[in-house]
Amino acid sequence: MPAHGKHRRPRRRPVSQGIALAGTGGVALALPLIAPAAAGAAPVSGAPEFTARAVAAPAAAPVAVTAPAAPAAARTYTVVSGDSLSLIAQKKGIQGGWKSLYRTNRSAVGDNPSLIHPGLELTLRRDSAKVTPAPAKKKTTDSERASRSERRSTPATPTGASAAQAAPAAAPAAVPAAAPAKAAPAATNYADNLDGWIRESLAIMAQHGIPGTYDGIHRNVMRESSGNPQAINLWDSNAAAGTPSKGLLQVIEPTFLAYHVPGTSMDLFDPVANITAACNYAADRYGSIDNVNGAY
Repeated sequence: MPAHGKHRRPRRRPVSQGIALAGTGGVALALPLIAPAAAGAAPVSGAPEFTARAVAAPAAAPVAVTAPAAPAAARTYTVVSGDSLSLIAQKKGIQGGWKSLYRTNRSAVGDNPSLIHPGLELTLRRDSAKVTPAPAKKKTTDSERASRSERRSTPATPTGASAAQAAPAAAPAAVPAAAPAKAAPAATNYADNLDGWIRESLAIMAQHGIPGTYDGIHRNVMRESSGNPQAINLWDSNAAAGTPSKGLLQVIEPTFLAYHVPGTSMDLFDPVANITAACNYAADRYGSIDNVNGAY
């Protein structure tokens, strides 16, 4: 007896079915539509992904502000009797001495720096405040940012023993030789006679802006004292008043004290002190010892 075969029903898969009609020419075809049971659609493989990046706007460069310059300030001095440009410059500490003071006041003093009158107002110094603007910060460019990014991505330099093997030792820095000190100028030695006294006096007068020449001094010395530094006049009106004329250029003591040049002796009979004081007086009274051709 033949064996009876067992028939099994095929299992149905949980799919949704539908029918769609598609026209091909004049024939309509019924096609089943199979949709996945899952509600969410899977992403398409190979599709490009897009990531949004925030781009920061470049910071504005700060603006450097320069403060306005302060107005200039001036100091003045009123000339009194017995003053000279050299004495004022020394007394007030004028940088550049009498020459700087004369340049500043040339229009007021005139062509002769040795001739100034009491009551004349001199400008001593002009200052002006200077403000240095603050440096503006440098704006970072795209190329600089790229350079920093490249440096960050560069592998670190090996340290320790590996670094010593990888790179040669650095050569020691050369130490510059110290510049030789400048020797101080040698002091000038003057002869202890009329020629040396006049030459030394001229050097001191040049430092204090007192005019005069060798010939002008020598001519007046020979007329007043014949070159004797100890000469004294005991018979003229000055002697009668109790202040006799003394020294190479026959200077009375009140005039010597009023026109004494700093740095010289306070002894009226000292040849250099006598000559410089007399020339300082002559410059104030006559413009220069060169303009004196008689009793003064």
